[in-house]
Amino acid sequence: MGTFSGSPSNPGAYPEHREFPRFTFIAHIELREPRTDMRITGRISEISRKGCFVDSLVTLPQGTNLNMRISCDQGAFETKSKIIYVHEGMGMGITFVDPAEDQLKILDSWLAQLT
Repeated sequence: MGTFSGSPSNPGAYPEHREFPRFTFIAHIELREPRTDMRITGRISEISRKGCFVDSLVTLPQGTNLNMRISCDQGAFETKSKIIYVHEGMGMGITFVDPAEDQLKILDSWLAQLT
């Protein structure tokens, strides 16, 4: 898994200005809600330095804190995260929360391949 595409995906979908560009990036994701230990697996379709979009029919409420792991051919990225918006029946926008420096290096290496 881990499909890279070199163009920002759908830049006009959300009119607000983004601090970091989003890129199409297909990879496997595992989400765990630490309080209840609920687990969701799925795939991401977009990624930036601040977060990602998870394609999932199963969604959790906005504001839910999660532990996450994104896996692809180029390795794995793990961090705490938080759901910032939900599109019912489609997926969730997730922001990364204080990723460790070694994890940011992994993410940055992926993003470097996308730019």
